[in-house]
Amino acid sequence: MKALVFHEPGRIVVEDVADISPGPGELVIDVAAAAICHSDIRVYLGQKHAKPGVIPGHEMAGFVSAIGDSVDDFKPGDRVVICPIVACGTCVFCLSGRQHRCIARRTLGYDENGGLAERVLIPAQLRAVGHVLRPPARLSLARACFTEPLACVLNSLETCRVRAGTSLVVIGAGPMGLYHVLLARKLGAGMIIVSEPDPNRQEWAKRLGATDVVDPTRTELVATVHEHTGGIGAEAVIITAGLGDMVEAALQMTRPQGYVSLFAGFPPNTHADFDVNVVHYKEIRLTGSQNASPTQYRRTMELLPHLPEIDELGTHRFALADAAQAYEVRLRNEGLKSMVVVDERA
Repeated sequence: MKALVFHEPGRIVVEDVADISPGPGELVIDVAAAAICHSDIRVYLGQKHAKPGVIPGHEMAGFVSAIGDSVDDFKPGDRVVICPIVACGTCVFCLSGRQHRCIARRTLGYDENGGLAERVLIPAQLRAVGHVLRPPARLSLARACFTEPLACVLNSLETCRVRAGTSLVVIGAGPMGLYHVLLARKLGAGMIIVSEPDPNRQEWAKRLGATDVVDPTRTELVATVHEHTGGIGAEAVIITAGLGDMVEAALQMTRPQGYVSLFAGFPPNTHADFDVNVVHYKEIRLTGSQNASPTQYRRTMELLPHLPEIDELGTHRFALADAAQAYEVRLRNEGLKSMVVVDERA
C-alpha cells in the first residue's frame, strides 16, 4: 500500500510499504481523510521526536475494512474517528478517565504508524480503551478528521474554565488559535482579544468572532487588554504559538485568579523568565493542556456538525501521492489547515 513515511528530520517520502491485516482484537481502517498538525511539522523540523520509519498522521477518520478475531463491536464498513492514543487502561490516569495522561501512552503517528496512508492498523489496546469512535451520521469524514485538534481545543478552554461571558485573550491566530476563537465564541465567551501579526490571519480571527485583533508589532498588547477590561485583565490568556517570551506578558494581562495556559508545543529547551510573585500575589493558575479525554472527543464530534467554519479553515487538500506538499504549504506558512483526502467518500 502507499503511505507517507517519516525517515528523519527533513525527509518524508510517499512510498510503497507492506500491506496490513488485523490480528486478534485489531482493526484495519481504510483512511478517508487525515489532517496535518503543527506537531507533525515540528517532527519534520527535528523539534519533536517520532520513530524513524513511522507513518505520520494522528488526525484521522475512515472506514473499518477488516476486523481481527474476537472483535464484535465493529464491522467492515463502519465509519470511525480515531483518538490516536494507545493507553494502558490501568494506571491512575486511565482509571480516572484521563487516558491522554496515561503514563505508558503510545501515539499513532509518532510511536506507531498513523493515518497518512491508504490503511492504518488499529492496535487492540487502542480499541479496548474506547479510542475508536463512531461519528454522528450527519458528520462527514472530511470534517470528522478534525475531531482530534478540536478536542484538544475543547480541553484547553475547559481547563481555563472558559464559559458564557468569559473574557479571553488568544495569543497566535494559526489554525489552533483560530480553533480557540471559533469554539470560545460558540461556547458563549464574552470579549475575545487575539494577538496576531499576520494580516490574513487577523482577518480570519475577526470572521470567527474575535472582539478585537491586535498586531503586537504595532500595538502594546498588555495595555490593550487592560484598556478593554477596565484595568483588571482577562480571565484567561491562552498561548497557542510556541513563544516562550510571551509568558511574562500573559501573566501581566491576566486578572487575579485568572488562567494562563501554555497550549502550544514549544521548541526544545525553551525557557521563560517571569516574576513568580505575579503568580503568587494574583493567585494566577499557570497551566497547560495537551490532547483530550475520550469524553471530550465524543462531545467534540457532536459539536462538529454545527461548525461549518471548520471546512473553511481546511484551506488545502491533497491526494495521498502529494502528501508531502501538505507539509510544504505549512512550512511556507500558507493557508491554515492542510489535509490529505485518501478516499473520495470522505
